Amino acid sequence: MKVPLLDLRAQYATLKEEVLAVTQEVYESQQFILGPKVKELEDKVAEYCGCSYAVGVSSGTDALLISLMTAGIGSGDLVVTTPFTFFATVGSITRVGAAPLFVDIDRTTYNMDPSKLASTMAGLGAAERSRVKAIMPVHLFGQCADVGPILETAKKHNLVLIEDAAQAIGAEITFRDGVSRRAGSMGEYGCFSFFPSKNLGAFGDGGMVTTNSKDLYERLIIMRGHGAKPKYYHRVIGGNFRLDALQAAILIVKLKYLDQWTAGRQENAKAYRELFQNAGLTEVTLPVEKEKRHIYNQFVIRLKGRRDELREFLNAQGIGTEVYYPLPLHVQDCFKYLGYRPEDFPESVNAAATTLALPIYPELKREQLEAVVQKIKEFLAVRR
Repeated sequence: MKVPLLDLRAQYATLKEEVLAVTQEVYESQQFILGPKVKELEDKVAEYCGCSYAVGVSSGTDALLISLMTAGIGSGDLVVTTPFTFFATVGSITRVGAAPLFVDIDRTTYNMDPSKLASTMAGLGAAERSRVKAIMPVHLFGQCADVGPILETAKKHNLVLIEDAAQAIGAEITFRDGVSRRAGSMGEYGCFSFFPSKNLGAFGDGGMVTTNSKDLYERLIIMRGHGAKPKYYHRVIGGNFRLDALQAAILIVKLKYLDQWTAGRQENAKAYRELFQNAGLTEVTLPVEKEKRHIYNQFVIRLKGRRDELREFLNAQGIGTEVYYPLPLHVQDCFKYLGYRPEDFPESVNAAATTLALPIYPELKREQLEAVVQKIKEFLAVRR
């Protein structure tokens, strides 16, 4: 049985008529850049994320970039993040002239380890600490980072908090006081991606920045349009970070179904746990649900020593998989100038060598989930 890692055609089949209708509306309006559709999406996403404001932008990468630019981060500055993430997290930091200050991840959640963040900050000399301007935690795979203690460190050192929530729209965390917050609502900026493979995906690139500050919202709007206010008058240098109306119209349709799709992913994750337990596959480590609402952008298992063999076997059986991510950023060729060694972040290195993402999209059938687990069982049975 073939089980693709993701099947967007199955999703599109349920939305086709709605999508064609709203795109036709945009065609008739001939208003393709920003406009009422983008504003409508911004309002809906802000409400969904529990934020006051949202600004539609051209991609998740540009959401990070415009947030850093708006925060005034640039040459000589340091931004704290993790090396176990997609390239855009650190690529955006270096593009504004700043440099990443890496902190290793938690072994079970793959998110920034708050204790290592605190110890890293405490170990800096006064001069280097003064260069740190922001913390950029990543809500990886659909689960919020442990933001409570991260926020405490940010406040202690007067740092901007920029949430890389590209994989985590709708994910939630509960703080010690019992208050639950959604990804993107806890820092000065929340950055989202609408890349087609995301839980809420466009028909191309798109992104969003959320904030609870009216001042930051107004500055983001200016930065999005080349820094102009009014038109053709530039006090700051911005960029072309505008969201297309076509993408906004499609995302408005899809947003209505997001909670339904998230529930489907969560049900599939629950089924996987049951199937792995019944199969007795104790050598496979399953995702940990530490926070209140894991939205499962990915379902990432861990298998020490034989991950690549398993992936090759599953792919030969028609079962799609992916490695997120095979090489941590601190050892990528383009970041060698930072001077990090592989052993500096052992949890990130270990995760890169042992993790594997399985199909988790909501349209999966029970028999497909069973086939995935059965094939993993077959692989492990002949290699024990």
